[in-house]
Amino acid sequence: MQYDEEYFNSEDFQLMLSNYEESIASGNPLYLDADDFVDIADYYNMHGDNDLARDTVKRGLAIFPDDTLLNVFMSRQALASSNFKDARRYAARIADKDAPDYHYLKAEILIAQQRITDADRYLRELFRTIPPEEVQDYVKDVANLYVDYGISRKAYEWMMRSPGDDSDDFKELMARALFGLGKYKDSQRLFNELIDHNPYSKHYWTALATAQYMDEDYGAAVTSSEYAIAIDPDDPDSLIAKANSLLKLGNYEQAAEYYARYAKACPTDVLGFLHQAACLVNIGRHQEAVSLLQTALPLAEGNDPILAQIYQELAFAYSGCGQLAKAMKALDQTEDLPCDHSDMLVIRGHLLLSNQDIGGAEKAFRKAMRESEGDPDIILRIIVSVYDNHFLNACHQLFKHFFEGIAEPDYPHGHAYMALCCWELGYEEEFLKYLRIATFRDPHEARAVLAHLFPEGMDVKDYYKYMKEKVG
Repeated sequence: MQYDEEYFNSEDFQLMLSNYEESIASGNPLYLDADDFVDIADYYNMHGDNDLARDTVKRGLAIFPDDTLLNVFMSRQALASSNFKDARRYAARIADKDAPDYHYLKAEILIAQQRITDADRYLRELFRTIPPEEVQDYVKDVANLYVDYGISRKAYEWMMRSPGDDSDDFKELMARALFGLGKYKDSQRLFNELIDHNPYSKHYWTALATAQYMDEDYGAAVTSSEYAIAIDPDDPDSLIAKANSLLKLGNYEQAAEYYARYAKACPTDVLGFLHQAACLVNIGRHQEAVSLLQTALPLAEGNDPILAQIYQELAFAYSGCGQLAKAMKALDQTEDLPCDHSDMLVIRGHLLLSNQDIGGAEKAFRKAMRESEGDPDIILRIIVSVYDNHFLNACHQLFKHFFEGIAEPDYPHGHAYMALCCWELGYEEEFLKYLRIATFRDPHEARAVLAHLFPEGMDVKDYYKYMKEKVG
């Protein structure tokens, strides 16, 4: 949902908000119309104060029980928790059954129930009754509804019904739909046009950064997020956009700083603490990571997938502190959680190997292969662990066996790691062989694993030619 930040920052709204809050504190009555209650609730929602938003709307409903927007608000709150019964109950309370928002709500309830075909049929039937002068607004509202639920294909289909709209609202909606369709460059182009119209919109800059991040242009994403942060230094979306991009660039220290700022802005979001800790593990600040992860644990209560990630990072952090027993106990905590248990066994083996427990590592690795039924991705992770622990000759032999007898002939992954292993062993001919395969079959892996061997910014497709001339 998009909020009218310009209105919320206006003197008129701030005065109304101040009067409303004084009225609540003092108990003195204050007259507001139904739309005012909705605006105040939206303002609270925008700032993450969901309980205050609900209280505000309930106060409004006590005065205007059949108001359209107040009941729409409560119905959507119910949809957020998949409470379809309450969502329909609030919809039924709306007096004006001809109101567009009532019809959009009915369609939204169907969408939230995954009844997309029924919702689209309802919206198309209604479309036939829309006067020509209202078609553009209707198309925009329907497309926005689909975008909010991540149904980008339908949003795009509806926008193609537009008779023509060059407004910023429509352009932003199209940018969001294109983003959802994976057309990140087209999305960036539109957000850049929007920024040309409004260079002080932190929302546009952050959206551009997100599209650049998804397009793997992490340096540009950092720059765009910096513009957003310059506009609002405490904006959580901008902070985490920059942190995520810095993490992808391997700048763990600065990424940790921005995750810390995000955690300060959103102290109940476990991800800020989790990702900050992961960065600190990567730069050897293990004890600090342990403290952050212990803070994260109660925040993740009931979120089993996140709990598994926290225990995984705790294992790495404890191992880095030289506390292998605690690391193993942390991994033990994942055994009853919904996660990739074969992957956890690989991590267990990796940590045992890094602590020179070769027998224990071998046992864990064998169990991982057995439980994954010889999954080549698991076997590859084991070999990479052997490389990371500096057993280069063993790694080389394992890779040869892997590519010649385990992986399918067209298996795309792992060649970059084999190339790096050959490079470090001085096997130039083999290095070139696997480098060529890596850049062709898995350029993303090639960039991630081998970029440090090449001039900064070099395109992956030029790696082989560059090295052929250098060592060939």
